[in-house]
Amino acid sequence: MPQQLPRHGAHLLDPRTTRFALWAPDAREVSVELDTGNISNLQPGTDGWFSAEVPCPAGTGYRFLIDGQLRVPDPASRAQIGDVHGFSKVVDHAAFEWTTQGWKGRPWHETIIYELHAGLLGGFSGVESYLPYLKELGITAIELMPLGEFPGARNWGYDGVLPFAPECSYGSPDDLKRLVDKAHAHGLMVYVDVVYNHFGPDGNYLHAYAETFFRDDIQTPWGPSIDFRRAEVRDYFCENALMWIMDYRIDGLRLDAVHAISEKDFLIELARRVREAAGPERHVHLVLENEDNSASLLERGFDAQWNDDGHNVLHHLLTGEDEGYYADFSGEPTLKMARCLGEGFIYQGDSNRRGHARGEASGHLPPSAFVLFLQNHDQIGNRAFGERLITLADADALRAATVLMLLSPMVPLLFMGEEWGSRQPFLYFTDHNEELAQAVREGRQREFSEFAVFADRPGGATVPDPNAVQTFTSSRPDYAGSVGQPEFEPWRTLYRELLQLRREQIIPRLAEVRSEGVKVLADNAVSARWQLADGRILRIDVNLSEAFVTSDPMPEGAEPLYLSRVDPDTGMLSPRSVLALLEARG
Repeated sequence: MPQQLPRHGAHLLDPRTTRFALWAPDAREVSVELDTGNISNLQPGTDGWFSAEVPCPAGTGYRFLIDGQLRVPDPASRAQIGDVHGFSKVVDHAAFEWTTQGWKGRPWHETIIYELHAGLLGGFSGVESYLPYLKELGITAIELMPLGEFPGARNWGYDGVLPFAPECSYGSPDDLKRLVDKAHAHGLMVYVDVVYNHFGPDGNYLHAYAETFFRDDIQTPWGPSIDFRRAEVRDYFCENALMWIMDYRIDGLRLDAVHAISEKDFLIELARRVREAAGPERHVHLVLENEDNSASLLERGFDAQWNDDGHNVLHHLLTGEDEGYYADFSGEPTLKMARCLGEGFIYQGDSNRRGHARGEASGHLPPSAFVLFLQNHDQIGNRAFGERLITLADADALRAATVLMLLSPMVPLLFMGEEWGSRQPFLYFTDHNEELAQAVREGRQREFSEFAVFADRPGGATVPDPNAVQTFTSSRPDYAGSVGQPEFEPWRTLYRELLQLRREQIIPRLAEVRSEGVKVLADNAVSARWQLADGRILRIDVNLSEAFVTSDPMPEGAEPLYLSRVDPDTGMLSPRSVLALLEARG
């Protein structure tokens, strides 16, 4: 069945004709201005729509003229000529010649995610050059930080304002398709981080002609909430998701901060529409970031959620940090770690430090419903100085936590550079106009001014300027400089070994998994067990304390997977140690 033509944006009807459509309920008249100088009036329809069929081929630049005065890009632009304030471009998605027509994706339980920033790696072609290395490392999926067009050439992507248009500084739509095609040829899935909870502050013109795209009764950290009660708004974002899945053949989406979306039924609708369009033959994966820990969404079309709870308690145990949100995890952290490993979420309706109940019961969900990580863009880059965990934690303890992350039945996520122990920061960077750049500088300085790290820096510390080019370039991971260097190779070897173990010993047994309980051994030390699909028991003992801790000896017939600073015969765990093994069927 042919895919229905999207309502929003410019779409080729034949090689010489394009249909333009704009939802502009506050406009009296709308025209489309081509880069050839031709101007055509769009015809008003019902419910605020304007549309027309105009003679023009793929590659034509265009923009909309609102009430004869305001020129704006297409909010559903599939590509931009220049930046967010420039002409949009008509794109023929059907023209690309794929070489991996038979690719259907991979099952979710095979996922090992490598999160990366395309701009820091040299755009889409730069990421493409990393694919052989990532495959050899043992990665099965790359996750691209948001790609939607943002102002300037340097940005994390969460300030995007044209979510349908891949950022032009990274490459063209065809460049992105070539990256996806090459990834699939290497057996790698490609996920994209999408932002449906807000628009960035520069380049979003929707308020000028579609004020009801937003609601005035709910405010978010980024301004008025998007009004998902409206069918036009829901279609806009659902069509965006469908574009990534169908036109770019992306294997999955990570939905940013859905706790800021008040209408949760929109998320369920999006998941349904994506899965119906992709069909049962494709493996398409949908993952949430959700501070609300809404376990019910993970039973209604979504595969998993980023488990910030798991990260936060492990980060506290590794570093001792208890400022900000880490305060919610500094009380009884061992019990919290045990709950995470056994049940997924730590907060399942419990009250946080502010007395607010958070979360839903999650112990009935499989471990694969949770994405576990020690680092990601948020947890590094939202620190004032972008420090990576290797600069904050004891090396042996970090090694033990890495074993836990990569061998547990939860889906692991790595952040670019962590696998070789990169010490370069990952900072928050932008490329805003000077007025907005100054507001961001001052905001970042206020945000971190009360943190202890500022008191430790003589002369008064200042947050690195997000708008400085140096902030961007200093965040680029030095892959070439790490190869063969003694300080980095042990980490790269560790990750390779663990990912090989996961691929050979864990993934084939992950089709069905259930927790067999977690035992607290001592402060900062636990023993977790899971029954795998073949009936064997995966056991991981981890001791993040500075004391010797006793666990159970390795039973007869058990198969050791990884031991570090452990006596398997006595079960004695040295400080900052880990044991992983497969026990025989009971």
